[in-house]
Amino acid sequence: MGGYVHITSHLLLLFFFLFHFVVSEIPSNQKNTMNNLYNLLRNSTDQSYFPWNSTRDPDPCSWGGVTCNSNNSFITRFSFNYFSLSDSDFLPVLCQIDTLELIDLSYHQLRSLPSEFMTSCGNLSGLRELDFRRNSLFGPLPNFHGFLKLEKLDLSGNMLSGTISLQMDGLVSLKILRLGYNQFTGSVPTHLGKSMVLELLDLNSNRFGGEISEEIANYSNLTAIGLSANNLSGSIPDRFGELPNLQFLILSSNSLSGGISSDLLSQSNLGTVDLSDNSLEGSLPENMSSSLMYLILGNNRLLNGSIPSSVSRLQNLQKLDLRGNNLSGSIPESIGTLSAGVFGFVVCFRFRKTQQIPSVATMTNHGNICSIWNYDGKIAYEDIIKATNDFDIKYCIGTGGYGSVYRAQLPSGKVVALKKLHRLEAEDPYFDQCFRNEVQILTNVRHKNIVKLYGFCLHNRCMFLVYEYMEKGSLFCALRFNVEASEIGWTQRVNIVEAIAHALSYLHHDHTPPIVHRDISSNNILLNSQLEAFVADFGTARLLHPDSSNQTVIARTYGYIAPELAYTMVVTEKCDVYSFGVVALEIIMGKHPGDLLSSFTKPSSESIMITDVLDPRLPPPTNPIVAGNIVLVATMAFSCVHPKPKSRPTMRHLSQEFLSRRKALAAPLRTVSLLELCNRKMDSGQPPNQVISAPV
Repeated sequence: MGGYVHITSHLLLLFFFLFHFVVSEIPSNQKNTMNNLYNLLRNSTDQSYFPWNSTRDPDPCSWGGVTCNSNNSFITRFSFNYFSLSDSDFLPVLCQIDTLELIDLSYHQLRSLPSEFMTSCGNLSGLRELDFRRNSLFGPLPNFHGFLKLEKLDLSGNMLSGTISLQMDGLVSLKILRLGYNQFTGSVPTHLGKSMVLELLDLNSNRFGGEISEEIANYSNLTAIGLSANNLSGSIPDRFGELPNLQFLILSSNSLSGGISSDLLSQSNLGTVDLSDNSLEGSLPENMSSSLMYLILGNNRLLNGSIPSSVSRLQNLQKLDLRGNNLSGSIPESIGTLSAGVFGFVVCFRFRKTQQIPSVATMTNHGNICSIWNYDGKIAYEDIIKATNDFDIKYCIGTGGYGSVYRAQLPSGKVVALKKLHRLEAEDPYFDQCFRNEVQILTNVRHKNIVKLYGFCLHNRCMFLVYEYMEKGSLFCALRFNVEASEIGWTQRVNIVEAIAHALSYLHHDHTPPIVHRDISSNNILLNSQLEAFVADFGTARLLHPDSSNQTVIARTYGYIAPELAYTMVVTEKCDVYSFGVVALEIIMGKHPGDLLSSFTKPSSESIMITDVLDPRLPPPTNPIVAGNIVLVATMAFSCVHPKPKSRPTMRHLSQEFLSRRKALAAPLRTVSLLELCNRKMDSGQPPNQVISAPV
């Protein structure tokens, strides 16, 4: 009996194995379809870039861009990006795979979606996502009548035109609709299919005109509305204030008028509001939602008079933009109590052309700015008071970790920047120490990429520092605004990274004693009129001494802090290296890298190409030298954000890498993955156990 049971168990195991093998075998019809696709696609793209060319396994589940279900019994996803396909004849063949859930053909040169594709793919019962962004599709929007289960449709970044009306009628399950960066005209559509579960509506950068209909608010599940850069007029619909889940409202760069309702800004989930570059009037309501993180209202006709006190109650606010409004008076002292947030707290102001700067002829005291040195500051103080109309807000160009920054034209015609402590800050020992610390550091450093300190004033009426004026402002603001960001090309961005590297190398290795900045972020990198970069804001910097081990409070910009500070509380120059890596990624991505910092070492990042994360506001670089420089910057950045401080390179090593001969990138940039860059080794440039530390 025992032998029988033993044989039976072996038979059962054999049966299970055969059953599993049969179940795991992909159907022959899908194999045939994939072979047909292989032959079609092979003739439609450059052979050297074709991902299935070298080793084409008979099993399509092993092909790049093809995803199957958990036991490889059928194909579920087809994601074939960045190979410049222009011929769309293969699309109807693709729709013969009836188990597809996702089709991603973004970043090609496809010019049309054949009617056969729309018919056959419209019959796929499981299709949930269609992604054709960044192609060359033109003409009217195709009719999506049969796509009953489609949840995400992305056709952004094409050349589609005409109006949008009944083409969306069949979309009853749609949650995400992206049609931005096309050439659609007419009014903003209010009939977006029969789906009442729509969550995201992106119609940015089109040619829609007229007023925004209140009917959009019928889609009560909306969490994000994007209608920026159109030709919209009229007022913001009052019913937007009735959307309970709204988190993002982007209506910038239109011709909207009227006021901002209190119901809109009091929505409990609202986190980002961008209404900049319109003609909105009136003032901000008092009862704004405490969840607001980004409030962008620049270039309107808002806020006649001073900044309302309600702003200071937004304790989650990370960025406030009130540039180009009708502001006057002083900045409320209470704004200084707001949290620095992930990117630091900024008021990115810009001057209106109609604002009058005091002329040189009206000045009576002609003290040279350099006379502030070793002087009581009396004459220079009076000049500066007149030049800024006693620090009127219309001359304010920014607010940072401490103090506000003003633009002043002196009697000599020289333009300078002034960092002035607010009264409450001047009375606070911490800010007073930061002020004096910045003077101490900057009077002893000399480097072409570190902002110049012309002098300072410790007057009993106010305290201010006098700096070299930077016409383009902070790197943070330059990357935030689309027009400014598009003016900073890839070569300039690489040069900015290089300048920061040289400045930090000087501080760490060429100054005695070494200096750690402690707060490297895009807020503290300034740009002049030639887009040259300068490291600024040394209020929290420290002279480094090998025997120092004091531990104090972290005073840095969140989002740029090295992870080891969470448990060691001791700053080393490798903390600056980490922050430099974050800023370098921010420069080439056009935004803070965010979650990428923690995800780039995971296996899933293997499918993410560097071109996936580059700033989309710039055309992809085609020059091999420029592409090679971008790869160099990305490689440096990933080495710098290594979780282990000793594995990070030194700034001297990075500085020397920039000074070595640049190499052209041999392979196309679109073939370089983030995981490949992360795995590239960069020498730390320093023997073990040679890290200089200092108190936080």
